[in-house]
Amino acid sequence: VQLQAFGGGLVQAGDSLRLSCVPPGRAGSESAVGWFRQAPGKERETVAVISRSGGTTYYQDSVKGRFTISRDNAKNLVYLQMNDLKPEDSAVYHCAAGVYSRSASTFGSWGQGTQVTVSS
Repeated sequence: VQLQAFGGGLVQAGDSLRLSCVPPGRAGSESAVGWFRQAPGKERETVAVISRSGGTTYYQDSVKGRFTISRDNAKNLVYLQMNDLKPEDSAVYHCAAGVYSRSASTFGSWGQGTQVTVSS
């Protein structure tokens, strides 16, 4: 079971993008879902996490106020709205389902990510 992330692209600083995560089957609606990113030469980091119900969220300090994670369980979709993008946001973004936490270690079903590149 792999989650598919899409919606990345090449944008300029200050622009917005919305990433979507499509968990196959019931994986997404029955689990917390997180967005993670990894830039070349850097470790993977947790960007945002949303609980199964959507009532609890976590954001990395660097994206607070700019990114919003949300989910539509009826459509089995999870979104990451990214506003005011900065060059340091450039990375491959992945989504994964698992147990709600700030750590990527509690998430699995990693699939191919989507590249986000922000030019200055």
